[in-house]
Amino acid sequence: MNPPCIYLASASPRRHEILLQMGVAHDVLRVPAPPGEDEPRLPNEPPHIYVLRTAREKALRAVQWLTAVSATAALADGEPLDNNRPILSADTTVILDDDILGKPLNAGDAHSMLRRLSGRRHEVRTAVVLAHAGALHEAVSVTEVHFKTLTEAEIQAYCVSGEPMGKAGAYGIQGKAGLFVERISGSYTGVMGLPVYETGMLLGAVAA
Repeated sequence: MNPPCIYLASASPRRHEILLQMGVAHDVLRVPAPPGEDEPRLPNEPPHIYVLRTAREKALRAVQWLTAVSATAALADGEPLDNNRPILSADTTVILDDDILGKPLNAGDAHSMLRRLSGRRHEVRTAVVLAHAGALHEAVSVTEVHFKTLTEAEIQAYCVSGEPMGKAGAYGIQGKAGLFVERISGSYTGVMGLPVYETGMLLGAVAA
């Protein structure tokens, strides 16, 4: 049985593209971001707890927002919103030495992150949450990524490209930074932001 048309509660073009490649019918749900710091980490919160909590909160926020506006709002193409559709959310976290490397604030911040990642192994966790019929279905992809040793010129050129901005850990494996990656152990699409295997498992459970 094919999964139902879902809402993707993410503005990430990479997640949208991955769902298209999977053949999953979906619409992007643009839920207003909450005020304050973007995806703050709680005091002493372990990274593996943080990434799942953040994905879960995104899903719950989308459910609450959709419930509140479904009777009066519509998608960009004018299609009415349907609060019975499953909602998919995700969060990707880059972890180095138990530190969470989030989205860089500026080019200098991106440069610092890439210098730390240079020549080292780090972990990328992507949590996926599917909210449907009052229940949350969750999965987490864990991938080890090994960076080559980067020169200052390589880091500078990458930062100047603007590609690090808006990406956890200041890099996108599907772009120019793919040249930095010696090898991975785990899910390539998980590093991109939406692990195909885990997402398919969750969608299959809803379709069954």
